[in-house]
Amino acid sequence: MTETIDYATDIKKYTPKVNDAAVKGIVKHLGIALQSKDASLVSASDPTELARVRDSWLKKKLGLTDSDEQLDASVKWAVEKMKDDRSKSRVTVYYLLAEKYGKLGMFNG
Repeated sequence: MTETIDYATDIKKYTPKVNDAAVKGIVKHLGIALQSKDASLVSASDPTELARVRDSWLKKKLGLTDSDEQLDASVKWAVEKMKDDRSKSRVTVYYLLAEKYGKLGMFNG
């Protein structure tokens, strides 16, 4: 539970209203990956990592069918929004992208 609070606090730096149920759902979806410090962060300078966010999160999980170019622009938007934060939490990046596409409801329970 405290993890969710920590994630919500991080997310609040980038968006005014945080859907706690969606945060919990994203944390649950990521599961064991969050136990590894490396996997819990998004490397904004690694093109392979950004493609993974696009393919695994935006296409596979959120079911988006926009072009790779459009989806890459969205990933870049989220990472750019967090540019002042050296460690980009995967939960925060995923939350911002789900919010951008109106998909937070997928994680409410």
